[in-house]
Parts: sequence; C-alpha cells; structure tokens
Amino acid sequence: MWAQAAAGPDRFPTPHIEYAQLSPVLIVFGVACVGILAEAFLPRRNRYTAQVVLSVVGLAAAFAAVIALAEKGYGTTKAHIAAMGAVAVDGPTLFLQGTILLVAVVAVLTFAERRLDPMAHGRHVDSFAAQGSAVPGSDQEKAAVRAGFTSTEVFPLLLFAVGGMLIFPAANDLLTLFVALEVFSLPLYILCALARRNRLMSQEAAVKYFLLGAFSSAFLLFGIALLYGFAGSVSYGQISRVIDGTAPMTPALANTTGNDALLLIGLAMVTVGLLFKVGAVPFHMWTPDVYQGAPTPVTGFMAAATKVAAFGALLRLLYVVLPGLRWDWRPVLWGVAIATMVIGAVIAVTQTDVKRLLAYSSVAHAGFILAGVLATSRTGVSSVLFYLAAYSFVTLGAFAVVTLVRDAGGEATHLSRWAGLGRRSPLVAAVFAVFLLAFAGIPLTSGFAGKFAVFKAAAQGGAMPLVIVGVISSAIAAFFYVRVIVLMFFSEPKVDGPSVAVPSPLTSTAIAIGVAVTLVLGLAPQYFLDLADKAGVFVR
Repeated sequence: MWAQAAAGPDRFPTPHIEYAQLSPVLIVFGVACVGILAEAFLPRRNRYTAQVVLSVVGLAAAFAAVIALAEKGYGTTKAHIAAMGAVAVDGPTLFLQGTILLVAVVAVLTFAERRLDPMAHGRHVDSFAAQGSAVPGSDQEKAAVRAGFTSTEVFPLLLFAVGGMLIFPAANDLLTLFVALEVFSLPLYILCALARRNRLMSQEAAVKYFLLGAFSSAFLLFGIALLYGFAGSVSYGQISRVIDGTAPMTPALANTTGNDALLLIGLAMVTVGLLFKVGAVPFHMWTPDVYQGAPTPVTGFMAAATKVAAFGALLRLLYVVLPGLRWDWRPVLWGVAIATMVIGAVIAVTQTDVKRLLAYSSVAHAGFILAGVLATSRTGVSSVLFYLAAYSFVTLGAFAVVTLVRDAGGEATHLSRWAGLGRRSPLVAAVFAVFLLAFAGIPLTSGFAGKFAVFKAAAQGGAMPLVIVGVISSAIAAFFYVRVIVLMFFSEPKVDGPSVAVPSPLTSTAIAIGVAVTLVLGLAPQYFLDLADKAGVFVR
C-alpha cells in the first residue's frame, strides 16, 4: 500500500548532505578506516604506537568539531535536521556527542595500558588476547604469546563503536537509528571476547551479549516495521505528525491510522530494543555476565558510553516522536523505572564480585536516569544529560581502579580479596572510595548533583512516588558501596592478598580525570547544569 502511495517519477531526490555538521562522525569513521589500513600495512612493532596516537588525535579532533558546531549556534539557534532528514543537529546531540568523545578518549588510555601484567617473553602485554582468532589454550595462541603479538585492532574497533554511538542519539529516523545500533553493537561484541586472561569466560560473555543483542535488534526492527505500517514513514517528524493528527490525510493513512494496534505494538517493540541497551529491568540479564567476562577496559567503556548513547536515543524517541502518546508510555516506564531501581539495588547487595557489583549498580542507575526521563519536561532532559555526563566518568574511573588490584591469576575481583586494601595501598583505596561515594550520591560528589537534578525534575513533573522509590533505592545502594569501603579500610589484609600494580601514566591519567570530574561536578555543578539546560531542547 505504501509502495503504491509513494509511486511517482521524482521519489528519489538527489541527496543533500551537510558534511560540516556531520564532521564529528565523519572524522571518527575516517580515523577508524585509517586504523584498519595501519593494521594491514604497518610493521607489527609499530602498530601499537600508531593506533594509540591515531585514536587520541582523531577523537580530540572530533571533539573540537563538536565544540566548533556548538560555538556556531548549532545547539541552539541554528539547530536543524541534516542529511536529508536522517540526523538531528541540536543541543542534546552535541552535548551527548561531546560526552561520548571525552569518554572514548579516557577509554583509549585504559585500552593502551601495558604495565599492569608482568612482561611475557621480554615484552609488555595489555589486557587483550595476543591473537583473538586463536582457540583458547591452543598451540596457535601459545605461539602468538611467545611471539609477543598484541591485538592492536581493538583501537579501530573502539572508533567504529564510537562512530555508531555518535549517530545513535542524533538519529532522526528509525532506519538511521537501527543502522547506528548495529554499527556500535558489532564492535562491542568482538571487544568483549578479547580478554587476555579468562579467555573462555570472555568468549562466553561475548556470545551472551551477541545473542541477547540480536533479540533486542529484532524487537527494534519489528517495531520499526509496525510504526512504518502505521505512519507510512520512518521519519520522526512525520510519525509525530501522524500521531498528533496534523499530517495531511491520504487514503493510505486513512486505512492504517484507524488501527492503533500497529502504533502501540510498534512503540513497545522499539522501546524494548532501547531499554535493552540501557540495561533496564527486565532487559538487564546480560549486564552482570558481560561486565564480568569482558576485558575490564572494555567493560568501563561499554558501561559509560553505551548508556549515554542509548539514553540519548530513548529521549529523542519519547520527546520528539511520541509526546502525543505520553499517557500511554508513561505508566509503563514508571513500572520499568521502579523495578530497575529496586531490583538493581537489592541484587547488588548479594554480589561478591566487584565487577558484578558495579554491573548491578549500573542497572540501578539506569532506573535513576529513567526518573529524569519521565519528568517529560525540558528540566527532565537537562537533568538526564547532566547525570549521564557525571555517571560516565565515575564509571570509567571505577573500572580503571579495578584493573590495578591483581594477583597471580590477573585481576582480583572477588570482594574478599579487597579486604585491607586501604592499608596496602591507601591512595588506590581512597580513590575507589571517592567513586563509590559518587555512585551512592553522597554530597560534594557528582553523583549527588546528578541524583538531585533528576529527582527534582521528576518531582516537578508529578512523579513524586517515583522519587520516593528512588531515594529508598539509593539508601539500599549506599549500603553495599559503604560495605566495600569498610572492607578496604577496616579489615585486616590477608597475607596472600593481592597487590596493587603500578600503572603507567596512561591509566593514572584516566583515573585522575575521573576523580577530577567527580569532584568538580560535585563541588561546582552549576556551570555544567546551565550548559545541560541550554542543550536540553530537541529540534523537531
């Protein structure tokens, strides 16, 4: 029906692409392609340095492009729809893209760390498998380790993932949204499987992530098909106009808009696909296994950047496409937010592994952020933007600290191994305590400013019961954060306890950035709150 309605001699117009407005994405993808060529043509001994430099310079250039676009007013007065309606260039897009790029720069530093593990065969090694294609424990893998191979292709994979994440919150039509989802998901599936130690657990995590990610992609794609069947378009603006009843009525629209089942089921399926990516209950089951099995630098990057991109896409879908259905989706997301906060906080109390604890912590934080989403106001958008920026750097810093606590088997992630860490290494324990206090939302940290912003927005939006549940869940969550602090500082260290590796300046810089952002956003958040407020308006 829609194919017949679209029939005509000029249905494929010449595309007009605003390359300058898309420059952050183009720079990242361009550098990723150069990284692939470097893998193919550079001698193996030169690849590591070249890839690290390329990645940092490319991401910095893309961030400079975001700043330039913001300075020219594309986040406010010049906000518009670019690339033939496929991409929105507005305040939320630029704010989220800037956050993702800064997170990626810090993540590159943790990816590049090569001083934590003992040298193997006279060479420094990193967190990644010597040869990702080798079967764990095989002669091929042993030969790769003896030869000193390193998986430097993780850097182009990271850049491709970042490129997809930059498009995801900016997508202004459903097909662009789906393509961006696949572009950043596929590299993450691969990165999760490349741990140097615990190869089998790492590969199991990657398979779980891939299979459940395929389910979420299928839900999203089926939902897109149903929404297209309802509105005859994949454009956010056109779907919104059809829902509001302001679109010109055609015979095809008259046939499809009479059936709300297409709209409601399609909306539910697209939302499920996005909730999977943010790790909301009941679509969170992949989170603890993947976070535990993936290489810790990948876990930190994934936990921070994926949540930023996915919440950006969810905000745009709900605020741009579906404001007319607010009374349909709000009650459902209320239930999802409450379940996410409560289940994430309660199950985290039972965890005995640091990475799994942080995974369930991220689930609880997804619920807190959903409280801001449900405010359905400009204040809600700005509070979510601020929370995402604050949370991402705390998460990166926390996982960077986890890489430092090691024993003969690699990272010592069991909580019992962290007993007395504050006496063995007071500085590392104090830094980790700062991040835990920020997760708990203690005043003078970025976590407190973020939670206060989203809860205030939710209360102003009429979601006071949600705020009450959020405060109770925060109190429950504070218990297991404080428990780890007590374990580190008030328990006797074990004789055979883990040691704290001395990192290179790369990881030290990543942790220092995390601490600095945590304290600055906690002690003087107003400038950044104002910045998020200016960026809180979607272009339609």
